[in-house]
Amino acid sequence: MSTRSRSSGGGGIVGAIRADLGRLHGVWMELVFPRQRGRGHSVMGKWQPETLPQKIGYYAWSTLGTLGLLVLYPLTVLGFATRYYAAKLDSTRTRLGIVGVTAIALLVWGTLTVIAHLRLPFDAFLAIAAASAVATVSTALAAVCSKFGGRALSVALAYPFAMTALFLPPVVAALVTPSLHPYVLDPSYDFAVWVLDNVLFLGGINEWLRANFQLEGAAYAGMWLGISFPLGWFLGIVIALANLVRPSQ
Repeated sequence: MSTRSRSSGGGGIVGAIRADLGRLHGVWMELVFPRQRGRGHSVMGKWQPETLPQKIGYYAWSTLGTLGLLVLYPLTVLGFATRYYAAKLDSTRTRLGIVGVTAIALLVWGTLTVIAHLRLPFDAFLAIAAASAVATVSTALAAVCSKFGGRALSVALAYPFAMTALFLPPVVAALVTPSLHPYVLDPSYDFAVWVLDNVLFLGGINEWLRANFQLEGAAYAGMWLGISFPLGWFLGIVIALANLVRPSQ
């Protein structure tokens, strides 16, 4: 964090939080009103309302932004933590290169596919082979989007593909290794039940899913593939929010 942020916030954790909140609130205010971020504007200074309607709108918008920060700032803190681990993964990708990362994914998934071919029925083998292909391609696409894409492309594609590459390996490994079922598939089943009962109950979505799908075999891989994209978008957004509040060095 810059010296200015430290001094303006009072120092320490409390000062950092105050500086972050002030920056976020300034961004919110500037969506409607001009010149809100940074009190030390060199010439024109911070815009202030003059008429009564302006003051009512200004302070109402400010109050709404303050209430929104009660939800938004915890997400920003989550973004700081996620950005740290994302940077670790990105440094690994940088050292190995796109070809190296893809080659490692291909080796791991190819090995699992061979094991599935030797130990599982043909239908199950095809499902594992399809999941392996998806995970390998996802790894390559995540590396490409992370290296060549901007922030928008990273949020839209790189993080979801990275989540897919992270989630599918343990699920596929559990499908070909029964001893892993209690550690991967059983918690996945409990999680699916919780989501159906507590999240997807609106509009009878949970009843439709239960009537048309069975969570067994390759359906576990499909479930986590479906989760990886919205989760990747969420993590990408909170990282972008963290970069907005406190740009990474």
